[in-house]
Amino acid sequence: MELVVDTSALIAVLTSEPQRKALVERTRGADLIAPASVHWEIGNALAAMLKRNRITLRQALEVLIVYRQISIRFVEVDLDTSLEIAARHRIYAYDAYVLACAQRQGCELLALDKGLIQAACSAGIRVIEVKL
Repeated sequence: MELVVDTSALIAVLTSEPQRKALVERTRGADLIAPASVHWEIGNALAAMLKRNRITLRQALEVLIVYRQISIRFVEVDLDTSLEIAARHRIYAYDAYVLACAQRQGCELLALDKGLIQAACSAGIRVIEVKL
């Protein structure tokens, strides 16, 4: 089974958020797919945590070591399609890239971001729910 995964789900796993266990269970045996932008969003999320003093540089680098061990197939998405999705659902481009990826791959989406989940549902993309 292939799943499109969003940065929110990856960060929750990588930083041991409460949803971590459920996310790991839901992805067991799945092939993870993400738009290429997710790779850079991980760096941005870690930089934001550093800026807010939620983690140290050493911790951020340790998170990156674990991140690199997750098998994710990164795919390119069409920019025109992504901007159309962003305009239609009034979302940021990075979220639209994830939705474009899920549509293109014909996969369910695993995300924790409520706005992204709402836009995915509006776009007819099936979302995997993760409960604590």
